[in-house]
This record gives sequence, structure tokens and C-alpha cells, in this order.
Amino acid sequence: MERIQCPETAFVLIYMEQNIKEPNADDVSMLLANLAKSNKISRLLTLKRKIPESVSSSAFAIDQLMDCFVKGAEGALNKHANYDYLSYLFADLSKSEEGRAYFTSRQDYDDVVPVTKLTVFTEHKSTVRRKGVASTIKNVAFDVPFHSVLLSEDGANILPYILLPIAGPEEFSDEDSMDMLADLQLLPPDKKRDSDHSIIVTHLETLLLLTTTREGRAIMRAIKVYPIIRECHLQVDNEEVQEACDRLVQVIMRDEEGEESTNALQENGVNTNGQRQEDEEEKVVELF
Repeated sequence: MERIQCPETAFVLIYMEQNIKEPNADDVSMLLANLAKSNKISRLLTLKRKIPESVSSSAFAIDQLMDCFVKGAEGALNKHANYDYLSYLFADLSKSEEGRAYFTSRQDYDDVVPVTKLTVFTEHKSTVRRKGVASTIKNVAFDVPFHSVLLSEDGANILPYILLPIAGPEEFSDEDSMDMLADLQLLPPDKKRDSDHSIIVTHLETLLLLTTTREGRAIMRAIKVYPIIRECHLQVDNEEVQEACDRLVQVIMRDEEGEESTNALQENGVNTNGQRQEDEEEKVVELF
């Protein structure tokens, strides 16, 4: 295994991958994904090769592979390949600090931040592609200084792409719907959650990572993420999904440090104006 991870071999594999007539391109994608389990694959981030004009305008191998993945979905680039397994390569690369730096840095050759090229595939029909993309996004979310870009509508605008696979066809109150992201409002009655529970868990874990900052928590409260997570918890009969929902809700619904707990006041019979409530008006509000 160590022998085939040398730069020369990687160069050959990438050459095969970017040959738009290569009949075994998907097998090469799988091989590259397997090689990514080694730390040595990080050298791929700085590897240069001849520019394949039909695929990319960058001299960096990682950019060329990214362009294969984006442009080649569903055989659009090579009729023999869909390049789905490259998403697993990206997921492993994004585990390292150097890898996350690549996915969060605007590239000179196309002026685009690489992670934003992946978000559009969170609802793709290929489970492999969705799973790899979800894992890559989650790994990128470990880069806390990048959260403001991930959350900004003018930046990566990642929230709708994470929330849509979690959302189902449930209807919400007008008050909640009005504050939700536009993409989450008035979903069709045939809207389905991701069929793979592990992918839902990954997206929930990404949302949890994005609550690391107060800004992230405030945004999720403002756009009414809680009702979506509540329905996911109720509708998905899977223990791991429900536990991930629980962890996220505990963070979103808790009071911030320095703020008086509204729930605590209500439990003591005091309303938000500081007035004592009558016993018959007291209610217990459950998260689920």
C-alpha cells in the first residue's frame, strides 16, 4: 500500500481520472478514495500537473479532481463515469488542517471557495455522493473561524443545503414558517428526508458544530431551526438520528450565559414581565 502512494503513482491515477474517455474512471475514483486513508495523500493538495483543458484551467491536481467531480456528475464529462467516489477522497482530505484550508480558501483559477461547489449535491440522487459531500461539509465546520462565511447568505450560505435533507413534508405554523429560510418554506407534500439515516446524522452533527459560536446559535434560533429538528425527531424512527436531534436541541433551546432563564421563571410561576402567574395558567413545555 505504501508503495502505491508515491507521487508518481498518484500522478498516473489522476491522469487516468481526467481522461474523459477513460472507461475505468470510477474505479480510479474508488482507488484514490482508498488511498486517502493514508496521511501521505495530503501531498495531493500541492501536486501540480499539465492542465487538462477539457476538464479544468488549474495546474493543481486537487482543483482538477474537484472540477471532474462537479462537471462530471451523472456522466456529463465522461460517459463511463460519474466520479461520485471522489467525494470520499474530499471527505478524508478535509480531516486535516491543510485539507480544510483548501476547502475554505478562494481559489485563484476560478475565484470560488471549493466547499461551495459541493453544497449543491446534498440532495443528489447518488447516496455515495451525498454521503461524501455531507462528511466533507461536516469536517469543514470544524474550522470555527470559517463559520461566519458558512452561515452568511453572501458567503457559502450552507444552512439551506444542510436543512433540506433533514426536512420532510410537515407543515408548520405561519409564525414559524415566516421566519424560516425561503428554501424551507412551503415544501411540497411529496418532500422526503434523506433516505440514509447516517447522512441525516452527519448533517445534524454539522449543525451542532455551527452552534459553537453565539452567532451560529442566534442565527439558528432566528430562522426557526428547532421546529424542523423537532419534526425530524418525531418522524424518523432511528435512535442515532433522535439522539443527534436531542443534542442539537439542547444547545439551541438553552439560554445564553448572562441571560435570565425564561423557562426557569415560568417554572416558578413568573411570566416574562416579572408577574406571578396563576397556577391554572402554568404549562409544561416539552422539547419533543
